[in-house]
Amino acid sequence: MFLTLLLPGEGWSGSAPVILCLGDSLTAGLGLTQEESYPGLLQKRLQDRGYPHRVINAGVSGDTSSGVLHRLEWTLRSNPSLVILVIGANDGLRGLPLEQMENNIDRTLVHLQKKGIRVLLGGMRVPPNYGTDYTQAFAAVYPRLASKRGVPLLPFFLAGVAGQPPLNQPDGIHPNPEGYRIILENVWSILAGLLP
Repeated sequence: MFLTLLLPGEGWSGSAPVILCLGDSLTAGLGLTQEESYPGLLQKRLQDRGYPHRVINAGVSGDTSSGVLHRLEWTLRSNPSLVILVIGANDGLRGLPLEQMENNIDRTLVHLQKKGIRVLLGGMRVPPNYGTDYTQAFAAVYPRLASKRGVPLLPFFLAGVAGQPPLNQPDGIHPNPEGYRIILENVWSILAGLLP
């Protein structure tokens, strides 16, 4: 499911800069309202602080790095000036080849940069279901790509939330509203320095 987030009460100007939140169910806010997801909370933060930006939630539940790459051109019809890219959790949970994931994310970054779109890359980690080697290699993909492409990195998107039952829904994977408030602060800690 593709979600476009426009919070009520705003008459958006066609020239308002767009921040596109691109990812999977962690971006979409699975099980929550749009306002409770991190893109919804980010929109409110921006409005409260006087920023003109419009936030679009382009999170698709179950999406992988391959899915993001394949829908990228369609997603970019919103003409974003900045993309927050948080993808890979489903690749890792399915044990997909890390070379494939890294290549997909790299191609996504290159495509965005060729269009002059700034990117904030959100790092992910996975539980050790597939062994320590896979888990460590997975985590290393994000700093390597951020360095290679010169993009800002949020080291771990779910920092302070992952593995904390009071901050997650009963499935233990998807954050609840309290968890997303922490994630907003994680994102804001990097994003604030990228805004004019």
